[in-house]
Amino acid sequence: MGYMTAAAGLQTVLTVPKRFRGPEGTANGGWIAGTLAGTLTGGGHDSPVEVTLRRPVPLESELPVEHVGNAVVLSQGDDHLVEAIPVAETLAPPPFVRFTDAARAEAGFPGRHGHAIAGCFACGLREPGDGLRIFPGPVDNTVGNPVDGAELVAAGWRVPFNVTDEHGVVPDSIIWAALDCATGWAHYRSFPDRRPIQPPLLGRLTGQVFRRVYPMGRYSVVARAEGRDGRKLFGTSAVYEVDGALVAAAKATWILPRG
Repeated sequence: MGYMTAAAGLQTVLTVPKRFRGPEGTANGGWIAGTLAGTLTGGGHDSPVEVTLRRPVPLESELPVEHVGNAVVLSQGDDHLVEAIPVAETLAPPPFVRFTDAARAEAGFPGRHGHAIAGCFACGLREPGDGLRIFPGPVDNTVGNPVDGAELVAAGWRVPFNVTDEHGVVPDSIIWAALDCATGWAHYRSFPDRRPIQPPLLGRLTGQVFRRVYPMGRYSVVARAEGRDGRKLFGTSAVYEVDGALVAAAKATWILPRG
């Protein structure tokens, strides 16, 4: 997984392997958010953790991770790249979609016909076992009962066997990665020609993990568009077990590049 090594005091050093990339040359936002959340007391289990991504996180570089009060900060030189802090709030996940319906929705995944970030660890067109291959597509309006015309997307997530840590556990960073991209894809139908001119970038992800994910397991990843404010896009997402039990939930803010 990621390479976290101890340094002086409360500071550690994180190196992001190339496998966990998002936009070319930088870390997947969900993966880096979950990695930092896991360094906090409670690790994003006792309460949600809000992670703000201020700058892209480079790959294969030693980056200091420092605890500042009840927050944690990832830096490069004098620049703060990412900050994570626990928050006292209750996340409202999108509704459960059965695995069979979620898997059927993948047929409408827009990225199959042109993917601006095809190498993304979570939603990219990577080889099986290399990436997570989560391909969210629109859910039929009769499934999951989306309200107020909200855009609901889903995918059937088949967890690769080789995403576990040294103890055989699927780390929370993988679950956060699964929660990430679907919140962006939920907005694609709202754009002219169903595609933004440039892909949005993750600005903030607030998440909480309630239970473990198991390698080779099957889960539903569901996301919903939750509105827009100028260049900011808002979305919520969830990972569900096949029986509808909530595994994890998140809300995201995406930023459209100026253009």
